Amino acid sequence: MTEVLTQLFIGGAWVDAADGATMPVDDPATGEILCHVADAGPKDARSAEEAAVQAQAEWARTAPRARSEILRRAYELILERTDELAHLMTSEMGKPLAEARGEVAYAAEFFRWFSEEAVRIDGGCGILPDGRNRMLLSRRPVGPCLLITPWNFPLAMGTRKIGPAIAAGCTMILKPAPQTPLSSLALAGILKEAGLPDGVLNVVTTSRAGEVCEPLLRGGRIRKLSFTGSTAVGRLLLAQCADTVVRTSMELGGNAPFIVFEDADLEAAVDGAMVAKMRNMGEACTAANRFFVHRSVAGDFGRRLAQRMGALVVGPGTRDGVDVGPLIDTAGRAKVAELVADAVERGAQVLVGGRTPEGPGCFYPPTVLTDVSPESRLMDTEIFGPVAAILTFDDEDEVVSRANDTPWGLVGYVFTEGLDRALRVSERLEVGMVGLNTGLVSNPAAPFGGVKQSGLGREGGRVGIDEFLEYQYLAVPVR
Repeated sequence: MTEVLTQLFIGGAWVDAADGATMPVDDPATGEILCHVADAGPKDARSAEEAAVQAQAEWARTAPRARSEILRRAYELILERTDELAHLMTSEMGKPLAEARGEVAYAAEFFRWFSEEAVRIDGGCGILPDGRNRMLLSRRPVGPCLLITPWNFPLAMGTRKIGPAIAAGCTMILKPAPQTPLSSLALAGILKEAGLPDGVLNVVTTSRAGEVCEPLLRGGRIRKLSFTGSTAVGRLLLAQCADTVVRTSMELGGNAPFIVFEDADLEAAVDGAMVAKMRNMGEACTAANRFFVHRSVAGDFGRRLAQRMGALVVGPGTRDGVDVGPLIDTAGRAKVAELVADAVERGAQVLVGGRTPEGPGCFYPPTVLTDVSPESRLMDTEIFGPVAAILTFDDEDEVVSRANDTPWGLVGYVFTEGLDRALRVSERLEVGMVGLNTGLVSNPAAPFGGVKQSGLGREGGRVGIDEFLEYQYLAVPVR
């Protein structure tokens, strides 16, 4: 395995926390401590901010091609170290190695994508309506950014934010989730090796998020926040950004509907359900949360899905043949167990799973529930676990209404063989993304994000870099 980096990365140097504090990183498969990493406090946050601010002007002047080449080199280094990074990720987060390798490839692709976007930042010119003035438009980096990433995709969420920031010419402070700091620190090491100048990226690992982040957002020198996490924390951060009008992009929670119509190809629908539900053990904002299946095919769909879910092998992610690793921690597992228990108390039937196993680790079995009451808590709570809750419906208007009956709107899934219905229902869903006859929507080349309380802005795609750029308009009179 590659060297495990455990210090803060500030101004291009690896340093301990100013007060010497450290925090443990646990293995969710065993509950044992993997290592300790530096636990940043307010003084470290100020040091990281100063490094980012001091590096901003020179970095903004760097040639787009130079920024592009750094990202390209980092992309290649990530791929060269796929196995090392996958083992590191599995150790701290739990996902099976095969899935971790897939995330490494996904994460690297953001760097390749934005290496190509870095040299395509454009502006514009034109004659104003009065005919006497010219308009010149240029785009420039928004400035120092605070990037806050979650634990469920520790490498890819970092590259999805860092990639466009580097391409745009922004400096950064990255605060990864305390459960999974090792992947982010490894990424910082790769970028340093790829030639990223000192101070452009600073990584502060901390268990004291409020003490670290709030002063940065209220201080006036951070000009952009990009956050991926829960809607509740997103609201708090938006309030902190208001004082100094910090530009924000937010990728928040989801409550994804998965709709199976009577004319759907059931085998394809079950395949899609396995991806939409079981990717990352269900610990994804894009995970299918509410399965709405037409009454005429609900029984067949439920049996097929239960058979597939029940065949999955649960165990430590490093073990050969394992399909489903542990959940992130005991609190996450307890939440899933409580949601299942509540649904069962309200009349749900368990087709497979549904029992917390004995022994070490944060494991929970793939579970399929039918006859789920709409009043069950898991209908309006993001499950973040391997639980598929099936409800039935009778007509299109009904299911669209029920699917939209949520404050969230990240993604929805629709399975039907009818083109008219596919387009009609997709357009009626109040979501930022739709998987049509597929359970996978994430792609670096596509804009990722939601509506309503699922967030603001988009990541990835051609628009992803826009979140890190400002327009400047230059008026030029012509006499």
